[in-house]
This record gives sequence, structure tokens and C-alpha cells, in this order.
Amino acid sequence: MARATNQKLKLLYLLQYLMRQSDEQHPVSVADMIEELARHDIPAERKSIYDDLEALRTFGVDLVQQRGRQTGYYIGQRDFELPELKLLVDSIQSSKFITEKKTVALIRKLEGLASVHDARMLERQVYVRNRVKSMNESVYYNVDEISNAINRDHRIRFRYFEFTVEKERQYRRNGASYELSPFALMWDDENYYMLAWDAAEERMKHFRVDKMSRITALEQERLGKEAFRQTDMSAYSKKVFGMFTGQESAVKLRFVNHLAGAVIDRFGKDVILLRDGPEHFTVTVDVVVSPLFFAWVFGFGAEAEILGPGDVRRQARDAARQIAELYE
Repeated sequence: MARATNQKLKLLYLLQYLMRQSDEQHPVSVADMIEELARHDIPAERKSIYDDLEALRTFGVDLVQQRGRQTGYYIGQRDFELPELKLLVDSIQSSKFITEKKTVALIRKLEGLASVHDARMLERQVYVRNRVKSMNESVYYNVDEISNAINRDHRIRFRYFEFTVEKERQYRRNGASYELSPFALMWDDENYYMLAWDAAEERMKHFRVDKMSRITALEQERLGKEAFRQTDMSAYSKKVFGMFTGQESAVKLRFVNHLAGAVIDRFGKDVILLRDGPEHFTVTVDVVVSPLFFAWVFGFGAEAEILGPGDVRRQARDAARQIAELYE
């Protein structure tokens, strides 16, 4: 590359060097910058470096000059601070729907937003191996395909599968495709779900994104828009346990007082808790009655009880008996 052409790239190389090599604990000197530019066949003098640094400040780069024992310059405010990057890394690591391969790739990209010195601190947080992760490598692109269909107001076609004991895919409907109208992507219990309108059954249904394959956007416009407008997304995720389908019902429960936090965590701070004597409280919530709902209640042992309605209480009793019989 000609030196004149390189000279045009001088500010870009200088900014790249400051972004990657400098932070508050590691300021870089003017001599360091001159040496770095020389690696790219760009001659520079101290005066020109000062002019370049001033140009970067004018452009909006938060360039801080540090004096004292460690004299030099470093990038101050960045788009993402180190604690924010750590939070993003933790979120990606804990996400089950992102595969191990994609997890590592995303974290490497996040490291590129920090200095090389701070990036090493992010590397110490990378504990991906042996975590429970999706086995579907295409899930990242599934999310993109579904989002594009929602934005374009198009229906989609896809196949849906489960895993067998042999860890092989077993497609529902004997491999036949679903044709639905997607409306939202939501997060629940560390998994990603798509909420879509099923015109054949005339109701909203949800599907795990990592169990979808061969997603294709169709030209037809989406159906079920009025039904989606009437769907409270925040309430939907609160009342559906583990995304199990079932009959929705207003259920009254009684808990020991110290479980108030667990109930608020599950149903939100707006849930109404009513005292029931000195040691208990009751709550009435809309839930989709399913095995996972019963499992959540049973997890509190004798400190939680389903009071009604009667059919839900009987279902809970029968479920408890079936479990007890396994251990007799």
C-alpha cells in the first residue's frame, strides 16, 4: 500500500490503537502511538499526533490525558463499560438456547468492545463447557428469520421436533410443516419461544425456537392480529409455567408468610396478597393449569396449598398421589 494512501488512514489506525490498547490502568504515550503508526508504514511526529488527538476529541471521542507516574492517553467513556460487558457475557453464558459454539463467538465479539487488558477479565468469566446448551446450531438464524417475518407482516412455515432417547430428532405431525402467523419472541425459563396465531385452531400457541427447523417466510399476510392485540404479553409469561399448555383458570392459593417473596418473583409486584391469619396469606392468580404448575406448588411442600377451584385442587391431589405411588 502506498504511503500516501496509508496517511489517509492515520486517524483510523490511531483510534483503533487507543480503543484496543488503552484504558485508565494502561495509558499509552505519544511515543507508543508513533511506534504503532510506523508498523502501518505511516510516519508521524509528536506535533502531528497532538493535532490528531485533538481531532478525535472534536469528533466526540472521550480521550483522557493522564499525568504523573503513568503519563499518557486513554479512552475514557466507552459505549459499553466493563461491568456492562460482564453482565452481557453472563447473560449469554446462562442462555440455554444459544449453542456453545455461538456463545464463544458472541463473547469474543464483546471482548472486542473493551481494551485488550479488560478483555482478559472477560475471558476469566468464560465457563461455557459442560453447561446445558441447545444442540440446534441454527437457532441464532431462526430468531433472525422469525423477526424478519414479524417486521414484514408475513406468515412462516416450519417443522417442529423433539429429541428421542437416542438424541435424534423426532418431528411432530409426522414431519408435516406448520404454517402460522408469528407475533412475538419471548424469553421464559432460560429458553426462547415464539408466540404465533394458529388459524386452524383459532388460538395463540407458543413454540421453542431451538426446536424449530426449516423456517421459511411466506408471502401471505399474517392472521390473528386482533387476538394478539388482546394478549397481555407480561401476563402471558406469568401464568404459563414452563410454557406448558393447558386450561387457564383463576386459582386461589395459600402460603406461609415467608414465601411472599417467591410469589412476587413469580407473579410480579402488582399481585394482591391477602393476610389469612397470623402466619399465612392467600393470593388468587390466573394460571395455565399444567404439571409444571403443580410442581411449582409442590416445591414448597406443606407451606403452600391450592384452595380452589375444586377441580384444580382435585387434579393436584391426583398428581400428588401418582407421585407418592412411585415410591411405595
